[in-house]
Amino acid sequence: MNTQVVSLKEHIPHRSRALAQKDCGHIVIEDVEITFGKGVSASQAVKRTSLDIRPGEFVCILGPSGCGKSTLLNSIAGYVTPSSGTVTVDGNAVTGPGPDRGMVFQQYSLFPWKTIRDNIAFGPRVAGRSNVECSSIANTFLEMVGLSKFADKYPAELSGGMQQRVGIARALANYPSVLLMDEPFGALDAQTRLMMQENLLSLWSEFGITVVFVTHDVDEAIFLADRVLVMSASPGSIIDDLHVTLQRPRSRPWRRAPSLWSSRRSVSSRSAPRASRPSNSRTGDPCFVPSSVSVWCVFPSPRAPRRSMA
Repeated sequence: MNTQVVSLKEHIPHRSRALAQKDCGHIVIEDVEITFGKGVSASQAVKRTSLDIRPGEFVCILGPSGCGKSTLLNSIAGYVTPSSGTVTVDGNAVTGPGPDRGMVFQQYSLFPWKTIRDNIAFGPRVAGRSNVECSSIANTFLEMVGLSKFADKYPAELSGGMQQRVGIARALANYPSVLLMDEPFGALDAQTRLMMQENLLSLWSEFGITVVFVTHDVDEAIFLADRVLVMSASPGSIIDDLHVTLQRPRSRPWRRAPSLWSSRRSVSSRSAPRASRPSNSRTGDPCFVPSSVSVWCVFPSPRAPRRSMA
């Protein structure tokens, strides 16, 4: 597998750099409620929620499965219309999908009959760009994500991580001010997932656009985000807004830093159900919730001394 992501500075078109300078990507969610169905069959997915995401922020929405994370994200994308309240991007009401918002799904969602180059060029082509422009944009983003030599391959010929890189490149090809990501690395193996997280941060740092990233993985949220928004169980609402103050840039060795454990305990303690939030019996620290299990497990704190089993 080709895991290289080349330096982006010399390849990013001027328009993408200008986005951050113009402070684009300001998301405001005001008193949004989302209910599916009517009458006795009505099911509330999101309770009244308000939120302000500043231009260029990397925000993770963290919560248990079924809490409405993806539904809230889809309201920003324009795929779901709120039952009440408003969603705006840069002061414009969201009434449907638009080129100012790129979307990356958990499943790769590529056109299987199109080559990798044509998948990336699809958005610019729909926007009315010429064939020359579309080809140039596609080649630029192929080089950005390290897949130039796979340009004429089809999605089925690529690994999962490579397909997701194509999905990210396709979402960025319209130069959106907001990138929306719905658990995009959830289906990947652990090693590829770590690599993709680092690649995503490289792209984000170069483009400077707003990213809203849905996950149920505490470690992933802390590693990526400036802010972690914690959602309650269904019907979901934002119950905590945590600022991650750890320095950037962040890389794989950084994951072992003591500061990560402190942030992990802080986020875990707030994302645990109030009635069933266990702690380490020796240290009183909240327990870390691994993404691979659905129950709370007790792990020793890094500060706790090891005890002999003899």
